[in-house]
Amino acid sequence: MKPNVKYVLIAALFAVVVFPAAGQSVDPLADKSVPWKPRPIPEVKSKALACLEAAGANAAARTKAEQIWRDLSDSPSEDDLLVRLAATYALIDPNAAKLVKQCSQPRSRFVLPSQDWLRDPAAPRLLADNLRLLYARWLVEESLFDEAMEQISDLKPDEVVAPAALLFYQSVVYHSLLNKESGLKSIGTLLEGERSSPRRYVVLARLMREDLKDLKDDTLDHIARRMEDVRRRLDLGRGGKKVRKQQDGIIESLDKLIKKIEEQQQQMMQANMLQPGSPMPDSKIAGGRGPGEVDKKNIGSDSGWGNLPPKERETAMQQIGRDFPSHYQHAIEQYFRRLAAEESEE
Repeated sequence: MKPNVKYVLIAALFAVVVFPAAGQSVDPLADKSVPWKPRPIPEVKSKALACLEAAGANAAARTKAEQIWRDLSDSPSEDDLLVRLAATYALIDPNAAKLVKQCSQPRSRFVLPSQDWLRDPAAPRLLADNLRLLYARWLVEESLFDEAMEQISDLKPDEVVAPAALLFYQSVVYHSLLNKESGLKSIGTLLEGERSSPRRYVVLARLMREDLKDLKDDTLDHIARRMEDVRRRLDLGRGGKKVRKQQDGIIESLDKLIKKIEEQQQQMMQANMLQPGSPMPDSKIAGGRGPGEVDKKNIGSDSGWGNLPPKERETAMQQIGRDFPSHYQHAIEQYFRRLAAEESEE
């Protein structure tokens, strides 16, 4: 990507004017006991206004910027700081202005405009990174978790003015996409600084942590969540190769689950067949007139999912149905029909 000349100039002036010299403390409120800390409010405001000056903003833009920061409370929320910073950047960049407007209203189309300019290496990182966070927050609200992950997966708490928000939305994205390892890591980092986090973030982070800790691959719960994710993608018009691959993976997991239940049913029936009957009343050789043959009981074969007798198959179906949410019943039935069709073709 060819660096934007305007961004090069802004970045150079921004670095000289507002960033401290090497060895100077960036954050006087830094606490070594926690991995992150909110940025001091005066620092955020001064850097935002300094960037405006570095960009050569006219008098009207400077006046608007002063109005944006004028009524700032002594203890503003992270969201407040993030929105004000984005609004300041929107005064000097048309792309930022469009993005801020987009993030202020519901999504109106399936195909989103490209925001590659946020990755321009010449753009001032403080402002570009915070706009990426603002954009990701909106994407999460629109259930566009993959797109949100592209924006914030590589951001660090010390790169934004809302570190708790960054960690929270990273956690939400990873939780929604069933990325257990990354989710637990971001949640853990958020909770290490919970004294500096909004209470709603802390409460939800703890719930997500407990939820992810118990999540295991190919369980009913795991399969159900993957089904929900496919439904979400289809509702968003995402019906490409990635979704089809996910659907195939769900079928494979269901196949494993059905096979496991089938094997359990076989073991139960075999155990019942091997249970001894009532003992002979006297110690003598038992007589019998039969030829010594018994009817073979259909307990299923090692190939195919549907070899259980109808009664046992219905039992397996009921067991799955009890654990799945009711709206997944249709998907499970489709699974049975699909595999039954495959058997008929053999």
